[in-house]
This record gives sequence, structure tokens and C-alpha cells, in this order.
Amino acid sequence: MLTILITYCGVGAIAGVLAGLLGIGGGLVIVPMLIYIMGAQGVSTEILMHMALGTSMASIMFTSISSFMAHHKRGAVRWEVVRRIVIGIFTGTFIGSCFAAAMSTGFLKGFFCIFLFVVATQMIMNKKPKASRDLPGTLGMFATGNIIGGVSSLVGIGGGTLSVPFMVWCNIPVHHAIGTSAAIGLPIAVAGTIGYIFNGWGLASLPAYSIGYINLPALVGIASISVLTAPLGVRLAHSLPVDKLKRIFAVLLYVVGTKMLIGLI
Repeated sequence: MLTILITYCGVGAIAGVLAGLLGIGGGLVIVPMLIYIMGAQGVSTEILMHMALGTSMASIMFTSISSFMAHHKRGAVRWEVVRRIVIGIFTGTFIGSCFAAAMSTGFLKGFFCIFLFVVATQMIMNKKPKASRDLPGTLGMFATGNIIGGVSSLVGIGGGTLSVPFMVWCNIPVHHAIGTSAAIGLPIAVAGTIGYIFNGWGLASLPAYSIGYINLPALVGIASISVLTAPLGVRLAHSLPVDKLKRIFAVLLYVVGTKMLIGLI
């Protein structure tokens, strides 16, 4: 058990540094690593992707709190936006987790790979949407929240890769968009965690020390260390060539996504 916990702490350390350094969601790092580690531990292939996604969402609950509090201290969280989108976020994320629970590991891996390729391409091209409109009304924010939450639950992320471009497109300054996205990550993580616990509750094939699709040793190891290493990544971002590192990381995402796809063939 100690060896397993140390391994997961290592995952958390890497995820935290990369999240702080590159401004990416930790789930993009955590999910592939959990697939590899849990697979090596003998977790059933039928629930392997579900366990990785659920555990990733649970770990984001803790990292998002430290992140949005730091942004809030700098006045970078637009709480009126959070209030307007949070209901859609909750419903979309929970429904998405229920949908994911009904899908096969193969389908979820394929969807995750496609998402990796999209994110990697955006990193390499470094294109940002032009601010060309205002935030939509109540119904539009509800629909947007459902989309962001639904996709996030299917790939185990806090939603920043979707919510930041949306808010920039809607004329919100980028530093406010990032801070607000960090705050939105908490309800995404909470709703996703509830959904993955609810849909995995009582399954006979669950690994030891699991609550639904949440593996507790993995959660403790990742969350406890990633919270500590994320600030290190932020500090490194001020001294390293982040744009070049993002392109290198994008290539890594292509490699990971391709390897996962080959495994499905």
C-alpha cells in the first residue's frame, strides 16, 4: 500500500507542476497516468477508464480550491459569471458522468484521445478566440454550462480548456477568464465526483479502497502533493520559456493520444 501511495504522490507532483507551469488542467496529465498505473495493478479493463476519470475529477476538487482562492485574492474571479453558469455546470457534469458510466472503456478512451489531439493542436497553433460578443442570457449560460460540464466529465478535467476560450470570446479579459475558470472548476469537480460515486456504487469489480469510481489511495496521493507543487510550477513559469514548453508538451499529448488509440485497435 505504501508503494502505491508513493506512486500516486509522484503523479500528483508531476500534474501540479505542469498545471502551474503550462496553465493546463491537471486531468490531461492525471488520466493517462492513472490508466497506466491502475492497469498495471490489475484493475478490470471494463472499468479502467471510469476509475481514471472519476479519480481525476475528485482530485480536481482540491486543486481547484487552492487555485481559485489565489486568483480571488488578486481580484481575478468574476463571481457574477460563476453564479450565472453554475447550475448548467452542475447538471451537465452530472449527466455527463452518468453517460460516461454507461459507455465502454474503449469509447471513453477514444473520446479522450480526440480531446487530447484538439488541445495539443491548439497549443501548437496558439490561437485564441477574438473577443467579439457579450455573455449570453440565462438560457444561453445554462446551455453553455451543460456543454462545458458534460465534456469535462467525459475527459476528467476541470473545464479550463473550454471555459477560458468561451469567456475570452465573450469579452472577458484573459486573466479574469483564467481566474473565473478556476472557480468554475470546483462545481465541475464536485458534480463529477458525485456522479462517478453514484454510478459506480456497489460494483463488485471495484479495486480495494474505492468509493464508486473514486480510488481513495490515488485521490489522497494526487491531491495532497499536486496542491503543493502547483505553486512551484507557477514560479517556474516566470523563468522558463513557457511557449516553447507548451509546444513540447503538445507533442507529448500527441504521442500519448496515439499510443492510446493504437491500444484500441
